Amino acid sequence: MNQQLAGYAPTPVAARMENHGRHMLKVAMASGQDLYARTGSMVSYEGFVQYEPNPPAVRQIASQWITGEGAPIMKCSGDGLLYLADYGADVVVINLNNDAISVNGTNVLAFDAHLQWGAERVKGLAKFAGQGLWNVQIAGTGWVALTSRGTPIVVDCGRGEDETYVDPDALVAWSPTLKVKGKRSFKASSLIGRGSGEAYQMAFSGQGIVVVQPSEDSTDRLRIRG
Repeated sequence: MNQQLAGYAPTPVAARMENHGRHMLKVAMASGQDLYARTGSMVSYEGFVQYEPNPPAVRQIASQWITGEGAPIMKCSGDGLLYLADYGADVVVINLNNDAISVNGTNVLAFDAHLQWGAERVKGLAKFAGQGLWNVQIAGTGWVALTSRGTPIVVDCGRGEDETYVDPDALVAWSPTLKVKGKRSFKASSLIGRGSGEAYQMAFSGQGIVVVQPSEDSTDRLRIRG
């Protein structure tokens, strides 16, 4: 049986963060290299790893993040291998090199604790949708892991002069250098009686990228866990 399951065994450590398959993140933990991760995302670990939910350093920054029920972040520290996942979503690993990225709050899985970060509502969207979209801007040099409900597409907004439009429920991440604004339109579904048909998009312009997932499901499946 061991031979039959050999292809699923842990692989040698090659980086601080890496994928183990499409849906799981492997983090090489070491003393002094703490990690912030989505609360409840730990699925397995080897060695000695400690967890602190809603740590004081996070509480003030993200106390109102998403639902107002507290920050959905835990602090992980120790030595060993840590495996994280979020309801089988795809995991995307990014290595920032003196760079920055804005991430939809529901798509944050983990990031190095030494990185600079902050959570805020995306400006210009609440007046259209009646509710805000939380983004987490992460900057510096280090590792970040995102989730995507399916294999995402990365759109280069700098290739043309036209704006790039994204459904807020399909948005994963974007370059903070991009200009963002909300737009309201009407879907064809309004012609056949399926609700009001109003649609809200986010328009991006400038130089940078936008990461879009193949899903418009706005349920809370990837939101706070605990």
